[in-house]
Amino acid sequence: MEFSLIAKHFTRATPGAVLGVGDDCALLAPTPGMQLAVSSDMLLEGRHFSPQDSPAGIGHKSLAVNLSDLAAMGATPRWATLAIALPEENDAWLTAFARGFFRMADQHGIELVGGDTTRGALTLSITVMGEIPPGQALRRDGAQAGDDIWVSGVLGSAAMALAYRQGRLLMDQIDAAKVLPALYLPTPRVALGIALRGLAHSAIDISDGLLADLGHILERSGKGAHLAFNALPTLPVVQTYLHETVARECVLAGGDDYELCFTAPAGRRDAILAAAASANVSISRIGQITAEPGLSVLAADGQPLPYDKTGYDHFAA
Repeated sequence: MEFSLIAKHFTRATPGAVLGVGDDCALLAPTPGMQLAVSSDMLLEGRHFSPQDSPAGIGHKSLAVNLSDLAAMGATPRWATLAIALPEENDAWLTAFARGFFRMADQHGIELVGGDTTRGALTLSITVMGEIPPGQALRRDGAQAGDDIWVSGVLGSAAMALAYRQGRLLMDQIDAAKVLPALYLPTPRVALGIALRGLAHSAIDISDGLLADLGHILERSGKGAHLAFNALPTLPVVQTYLHETVARECVLAGGDDYELCFTAPAGRRDAILAAAASANVSISRIGQITAEPGLSVLAADGQPLPYDKTGYDHFAA
């Protein structure tokens, strides 16, 4: 049963691998002189997605959130493995899931080379592997005082969609329709990460919330930061709800954005903008790295904006 399921839904040609799906191990030959970037992520039904979510969308998101980690390091995607636990064999669900998964894989040239299946609560565990030239990885520990802080895309949309779905934020249906795609179909910024090699001092993807993830950069780099709340990029529909505390929390600490937050020298602004243009991604300059520890968010009048929540807690109830 297990092998026929794998053969039917997850076995495809893998010309970039020495040996793909079908043996005890995949055999991979990284490009000579390149370093491997490896990341794993897990998604659980009821925690990261609901039983009502589209299986094709789950397939898309499960790989996209892993590709976002490669993007944050500036790595070129190469291979992935997938381990999946299923309550029962469901051919229609698997067909749709595989369609969403492989559509995302094909967009980024990544090959599925192995994995596992078993019976259990619906759980997806994916490992992705990419390549990067030695010394060019975008790490969390390289931020320097005076660096500009940038983010790609827009913030808060996915978190607002989740708050709407959970009943924590009342939105008009026409407005909710504008933010829901960000929750279900995130876009990993792979091309931008590659374009930032040699330009950015540090980078991270925003999965748990801007304040929490930027905080990881500050902690690893031993620095602080000032952010301008009015500079944070959001959809116009998000801006109309910012009078609500929960909406402001979604922008600052909501998570699920899967945008890149990165720092770079102020003298390289033109090169940074050119890199973003080459990747066809919008970016916004939102603050500055400071030598003194601490993270402050400044309102339009320059006064500190208080905040209680910094990001998603993976072990909260």
